[in-house]
Amino acid sequence: MQMISRASSAAMASFTCSRGQSGLCVVPGPRQLCLRKGLLYGFMRLLSMPFKTLHLASRSLRVAEFCSISNMSSSLQIELVPCLRDNYAYLLHDMDTGTVGVVDPSEAVPVIDALSRKNRNLTYILNTHHHHDHTGGNLELKARYGAKVIGSGVDKDRIPGIDIVLNDGDKWMFAGHEVHVIDTPGHTRGHISFYFPGSAAVFTGDTLFSLSCGKLFEGTPGQMFSSLQKIMSLPDDTNVYCGHEYTLSNSKFALSIEPNNEALQSYAAHIAQLRSKGVPTIPTTIKMEKSCNPFLRTSSPEIRQSLRIPDTADDSEALGVIRQAKDNF
Repeated sequence: MQMISRASSAAMASFTCSRGQSGLCVVPGPRQLCLRKGLLYGFMRLLSMPFKTLHLASRSLRVAEFCSISNMSSSLQIELVPCLRDNYAYLLHDMDTGTVGVVDPSEAVPVIDALSRKNRNLTYILNTHHHHDHTGGNLELKARYGAKVIGSGVDKDRIPGIDIVLNDGDKWMFAGHEVHVIDTPGHTRGHISFYFPGSAAVFTGDTLFSLSCGKLFEGTPGQMFSSLQKIMSLPDDTNVYCGHEYTLSNSKFALSIEPNNEALQSYAAHIAQLRSKGVPTIPTTIKMEKSCNPFLRTSSPEIRQSLRIPDTADDSEALGVIRQAKDNF
């Protein structure tokens, strides 16, 4: 288990507070107090990190270019929990209130182990969609901790133990963090994504992966294209937390249809380096995906030429061709 969350460069460069955000910026010397808070917070987080996390991060020379240990601009701590063969669940810990949630627990034991190591309870279970490798731990975790299960209203009959139903455009509060619910069908008809604007984080389940998108089990290319466009409308520095560690294999397909994309070449090399050391490639960012993900680059002349997609085909049709090629890769 490793804790990986991207920190914005602005937050790392200077620490600022405003009234109503932290309550620590009071006279005298508000800038000094805010700076001290940020430095102390960073130092204490460094001390609390598992040795393995620090060791793995230090072994990758370029890891800081894509991800870092903590998000200094938010009190939301995000921790990756590997599950099954290549799934990720995500523990959400609000450091101000101690509230804990988990996104897409495919199995209970790794989540229980992660919570037990830090003597934490579990308040919420957030599901992006109904597939068992994202909900398999729901009932055991709910029975053990009394956690509330949250999911899409469209999928309310297919999500085990659901308590709270959310729909597209809803805003829900996780402790003090506003969560925007985004309807993102395509992989399944009831898929949703959870966007935390204050923490610059979006949990995309199996809709958007780094360098790919989900298979179209219950949706159409048009639905998936629309869903991806919603996610791509978020700020470029948004961290993308997806449901699987697929990035290395995705990079091989992406390079096969857009080999001259220099940003993709660089990112693929970085991905290979991370995976050779057992380091997660997640989170990625909206900016990175716009530059490299073929499913977000449906207008690319090189991709269209590689897959013989006609100039007259619209972006949804192009996405369908790319998805079919990926399925057969």
